[in-house]
Amino acid sequence: MATDVSSSGFAKILKQKWHTDLLLKAGDSNGFAAISAHKLVNAARSEVFKKMLESKATKASSDQTLFFSEMRHEELETLVKFMYNDHGLVSSSKLKKHVRSLYLAAQRYEIPHLRDLCRNELISSLSSSNALDELSQVPLDKPLTDAVLSFIARNINTFLDSCEFKMFVARNPNLAVEITKAFLNPVMIPSQSNMSLMMIMMMMMTMTTKIR
Repeated sequence: MATDVSSSGFAKILKQKWHTDLLLKAGDSNGFAAISAHKLVNAARSEVFKKMLESKATKASSDQTLFFSEMRHEELETLVKFMYNDHGLVSSSKLKKHVRSLYLAAQRYEIPHLRDLCRNELISSLSSSNALDELSQVPLDKPLTDAVLSFIARNINTFLDSCEFKMFVARNPNLAVEITKAFLNPVMIPSQSNMSLMMIMMMMMTMTTKIR
């Protein structure tokens, strides 16, 4: 109850721009106004933000502006709203819309709860059309990497004959090896027959040999 009231209060002061002392600008902010925020709230939610605000360059700036060149305005706006009211973001459509950008931001700026929310969303939305892209773009995050590898390994027959998979193997031979390891891992894929294993191994070896 207290947490809900606190979150609601923080969201209210953000919306009303009450005593703001910080401006946040995204990479495409030329056509948008900067986002007004509070140093104290953002520093409390992110150790990286705290260090950025404590840097000599930021302290010397008269308008206390932080730039996020890697993010678009709506993505940054969603991130800021999360900083003030994480409960409101859990079911937000914008979380799904900007999940990859928010996930990368959560990793970069060390915002664990947002990272976990985004990771869960990425895992729950895995499909044959996005799994390879997710695997190639995942940073050092073992739970997410393992989930993607497991999904691909469980659905390997869907991927093997696709041009996309062949291109993926050509561009990412090391990840192709990791997929093979995942397929052979009885913890990830507990019920594969010996014949299936042999067929997959032969096909993967053929692909990687052609690449070399």
